[in-house]
Amino acid sequence: MFLTYQNPVYPYVKSPDQAVSAPVHHPLVIVGAGPVGMAAAIDAAVRGIGVLVLDEDNTVSVGSRAVCYSKRALEILDRLGCAQPMIAKGVTWKLGKIFFRDELVNQFDLQPAKGEKIPAFINLQQYHMEEIMVRRMAELDNLEVRWKNRVTEVVNGAEKVTLEVQTPDGPYRLSCDWLIVADGANSPIREQLGLESKGQWFQDRFLIADVVMKAEFPPVRWFSFDPSYHRGYSTLLHRQPDDIWRLDFQLGWDADPEEEKQPENVIPRVRAMLGEDTEFELEWCSVYTFRCRRMERFRYGRTLFVGDAAHQVSPFGARGANSGIQDSDNLIWKLKLVMDGLAPARLLDTYSDERVFAADENIMNSTRSTDFITPKSTVSRSFRDAVLELSRNLPFARALVNSGRLSDTAFLVESALNSVDDDSFQGDMVPGAVMADATVAGLRGERWLLDTAGNSFVLYLYLQDAAGLDRTVAEQLQLLASGQIPVASVVVSRQGAAPAELPTLHDAQGLFADRYDALPGTCYLIRPDQHVCARWRAFDLSRVSAALARATCNLRGERQVAETRE
Repeated sequence: MFLTYQNPVYPYVKSPDQAVSAPVHHPLVIVGAGPVGMAAAIDAAVRGIGVLVLDEDNTVSVGSRAVCYSKRALEILDRLGCAQPMIAKGVTWKLGKIFFRDELVNQFDLQPAKGEKIPAFINLQQYHMEEIMVRRMAELDNLEVRWKNRVTEVVNGAEKVTLEVQTPDGPYRLSCDWLIVADGANSPIREQLGLESKGQWFQDRFLIADVVMKAEFPPVRWFSFDPSYHRGYSTLLHRQPDDIWRLDFQLGWDADPEEEKQPENVIPRVRAMLGEDTEFELEWCSVYTFRCRRMERFRYGRTLFVGDAAHQVSPFGARGANSGIQDSDNLIWKLKLVMDGLAPARLLDTYSDERVFAADENIMNSTRSTDFITPKSTVSRSFRDAVLELSRNLPFARALVNSGRLSDTAFLVESALNSVDDDSFQGDMVPGAVMADATVAGLRGERWLLDTAGNSFVLYLYLQDAAGLDRTVAEQLQLLASGQIPVASVVVSRQGAAPAELPTLHDAQGLFADRYDALPGTCYLIRPDQHVCARWRAFDLSRVSAALARATCNLRGERQVAETRE
């Protein structure tokens, strides 16, 4: 059925580990080579962790599956070296239109703020994304992928995790210090360990149909409630690369999944939607039900769950893969510190705490969207339809229309890793927020602020004239870089340059000052996952050291600068 894409086949290679009777030990094992597992693997390897990835398959996803990737997920993937080929291949979009009974009743524009590198959203078939990530993994010498390696048993011990793995050549065993589970919504490892993922099933079915057609439709998200061609239900249309269009049809709970995905039943629905004269070919189709659920927590000893294995949401709003990629972004820098002995293992509990909070936020938004799209009672449907009717002319009603609140970044404002503000600030860059991007200028011309952060802790110091930086402050900033947990220091200024040892970025357009409410002397401490963890109106080495200690659950961190001096 696939007209535009041929799945690659990755070779199974017998590992030397299979010839050893005792389990061969690895520092980190990741089970699952989907987008989230691969993001975690690439991030770990980039940070210097030796990582082994096991996957029971030997190809990328079959069918387009996840297609919509958000700005935040792309920012993370950009740091990992994957986003630019995705953006080049994908369809960039920012406009969404909502129809009720064939009439436009609302629209939204997701245009990113001025001076940001990454677009609001792109559409790209999951198989293209996965191919890009497989190629990126192959570039990393400390990352190994074993295809056709299915994990059949897990023993989650106090000192290590032991795995039994089935291959075409039979079983073998291995062990690891840490296990990351990214084996999907029906996670076999979660089941093996006797762990549950609890939540709500939604009694409805949707048909996904990917069709190939030449069309002049713009790259706009079209969501239709009760259209004339599909009365009583909803539909969704998204453009993808290679002249492929994703169509979703709500079917109702009584629909027979096997019957509905037969081409002779799919094609009439597509033709009714696109018009009798539109030429198309069916590429791929599937029928799905959905649920919103999560595990109680995402860390169990030395085993850590990410992505759909940890939490699952309905597809409205593109919150699945995007959220999972943010899981890995939150986890890997913490795991690196723990593995290097620079932070206690309890730092990994904050991975669970922060991402459980984010999962609950996603589940709430996804559930609200699902309840609006698929009302479960006559009263709910009447309310929904009244909102849609009123939204034609009344702005207050448009705010109530919910065709899927699109994926956004959780502000971790309650995180135990944040330092409470001692000074007064305005704006959105509160402790727990993801740092905003901005166009800045460096020695080699224009740069993006986010490109200067992400692989370590970073302290940004804002000055009117960097040439006037106090010598003692400059020495202390350099001292931070040589601590046990290094903090890179960057001076942001309107003019002048700091000493050569300190990078200087010029805020020529004033975007940093505006977005960070920065006055001369303002400092921001940023985590390796680009979340703000502390900010001050003046630089103070002791406060930075204390904030770093809090952000790493590491009491010794308060003394690291003093130890370096000695």
